[in-house]
Amino acid sequence: MRKTPKSLRLHIGIFGRTNVGKSSFLNMVSNQDVAITSSVPGTTTDVVEKTMELLSLGPVVFLDTAGVNDSSVLAPLRAEKTKKVFNRSDVILLILEPDVWTEFEDNICREAKDRQIPLIIIVNKIDTKQPSYDFIEKIKRQTDRIVFCSSIDKEKKDGYINTLKKYLINICPEEFINPPVLIGDLLRPGGMAVLIVPIDLEAPKGRIILPQVQTIRDALDNDASALVVKEGEYRHVLNNLKTAPDIVVCDSQVVLKMTADTPDNLKCTTFSILFARYKGDLIEMARGARAIDTLGAGDKILIAEACSHHPIQDDIGRVKIPRWLRQYTGVELSIDVCAGHDYPENLKEYKLVVHCGSCMLSRRETLFRIQQAHQAGVPITNYGMCISFTQGVMKRVLGPFPAAQQAYNKRRMEHGHIDRTN
Repeated sequence: MRKTPKSLRLHIGIFGRTNVGKSSFLNMVSNQDVAITSSVPGTTTDVVEKTMELLSLGPVVFLDTAGVNDSSVLAPLRAEKTKKVFNRSDVILLILEPDVWTEFEDNICREAKDRQIPLIIIVNKIDTKQPSYDFIEKIKRQTDRIVFCSSIDKEKKDGYINTLKKYLINICPEEFINPPVLIGDLLRPGGMAVLIVPIDLEAPKGRIILPQVQTIRDALDNDASALVVKEGEYRHVLNNLKTAPDIVVCDSQVVLKMTADTPDNLKCTTFSILFARYKGDLIEMARGARAIDTLGAGDKILIAEACSHHPIQDDIGRVKIPRWLRQYTGVELSIDVCAGHDYPENLKEYKLVVHCGSCMLSRRETLFRIQQAHQAGVPITNYGMCISFTQGVMKRVLGPFPAAQQAYNKRRMEHGHIDRTN
């Protein structure tokens, strides 16, 4: 990978009232004119994203939000988008002016505390006014991580940025410093994974998709190797290996052929199931797949995908999964689709959420979405598990993950599901 994907970067949300200098602060940190700055309130109309390397911390993405006291017609929409940035943020930067504290700042601090997101307060514009003692004591009650700065003071900017870096390193989430294992713990040192990668209409020209690239890299990082084949050549290649691989991983769309061609003594799973563990909650999504057996005529299903791609004729989320669900259940279902960072706040109208593999989302945002579904009492699973369930091979592909397999079987027994194929 030539560039670290946004989904693997530390997401830093920048919040503040209109015209406190959020965009100027971002420009100072990035050393670029990333965001437009102006004395006119409401200049930032949408979330501005800036990806960069913040050495020695590593790859980050700053999320610069719109000011909340904008009085324009579009202000409610901007405020709603600003609120959604909490779902994506690993760290919150709250930008203030000296001696100004309002209900907005209280709300941001409360939200960060409730979500257990680390908070750093930036007191900007100290070139125009020095903060009072009482004001400093007030913000110290919120956090001891405070940066006093002037984002237009070029001579002192290195000191400001170094203070920010120090706080970020100290509070950086554990999963960013030591990310969850993707496939490495399923491989012995010197072992091998066989990866089945279809080259079809959905495969990007001249390259393979991100989950496959990351799986290859994780195998190499763990002193193992990866053998990449297409589904048509898989059986021939497997029969000619002198030593059996540690695991076989396939694209979910060829899971039926993969399991048919793989001996029972070989572990196998799908890229999507690997990512359910890497980005989300494998056990919760394994339980959620069992809800497919409870679906009835007219039930509403939400297909949630993180990509905002142009759908092809036989799109996996919009066409194939709805078709497989209808074929499996034998009833007509109502299917809604959301894409990108859009995700319904009220999920209670749905009987099931089927989420993509989350390769374009951060782990925090994926876990937040799972939590939203859990709070709404709605089962959630992902593409790979949904496909494997409807194809009758769920137990097989959960084989490498005993805890998830146990949770899946327990959920079936608790609800008395008819075990049609799994």
